[in-house]
Amino acid sequence: MALKKYKPTTPSQRFKIISAFDDITTSTPEKSLLSPEKSSGGRNREGKMTVRYRGGGHKQRYRIIDFKREKEGVPATVKSIEYDPNRTARIALLHYADGEKRYIIAPHGIKVGQHVVSGKGISPDIGNSMYLSEIPFGTIIHNIELRPGQGAKMARSAGSYAQFMSREGKFAIIKLPSGETRMVLQTCKATIGMASNQDHSLEQSGKAGRSRWLGRRPRTRGVAMNPVDHPMGGGEGKSSGGHPRSRKGLPAKGYKTRAKNKASDKYIIVKRKKK
Repeated sequence: MALKKYKPTTPSQRFKIISAFDDITTSTPEKSLLSPEKSSGGRNREGKMTVRYRGGGHKQRYRIIDFKREKEGVPATVKSIEYDPNRTARIALLHYADGEKRYIIAPHGIKVGQHVVSGKGISPDIGNSMYLSEIPFGTIIHNIELRPGQGAKMARSAGSYAQFMSREGKFAIIKLPSGETRMVLQTCKATIGMASNQDHSLEQSGKAGRSRWLGRRPRTRGVAMNPVDHPMGGGEGKSSGGHPRSRKGLPAKGYKTRAKNKASDKYIIVKRKKK
């Protein structure tokens, strides 16, 4: 995975840093694993705008990803590494020994032709999906289930990972990059390795047009609005707008929005680091 920096031949090229896409092996997705994806433009089913600053963008089709990895004991071969417009990580096309094809989140370092498998009694190699009860201590993992059989919910975006720390009773202790340490049932699955495209956070669009391609419309600052439209609006000239707030009046910096008595708090041993 590498980044491509352009010569400043135009104002938009001057700050443009994007992926070189050198890890992509094909530009044609598997047709049987595609489904249509309709763009909402921020509207609900009544046509009312409920989310601002969305609309336009390139037409996309959804790639059906296997987050459960329930084909246990059936070996699969990696046929291609592909781009997915719906997520930041790359995806890998697997051809199983019984002829079935499935997409998974591509781990960092996986190669075309490599063999992967999921289930019990397998080795902790990159791309293999294992139960937390069998993963060695200190292993880097991603695609982590929170409930057995639910499918992966944590560490799915580009460069995401967690570290397997220890076991305690029926729970496994994992540490997340945020600093949070939490318990997950050992009967849940996780995939060995780190999610691919770890340099995604270093990319720079370079121009507003690239945001439009992704379906993001221009965002109006709250201080530029009138008092009727935003808590930070109004004032004479370019006034600062007071304390940073959302349109609904919630503080925007440092205010915790997590519920105080959330049910999953009992599984969190150490909370995430404070900024």
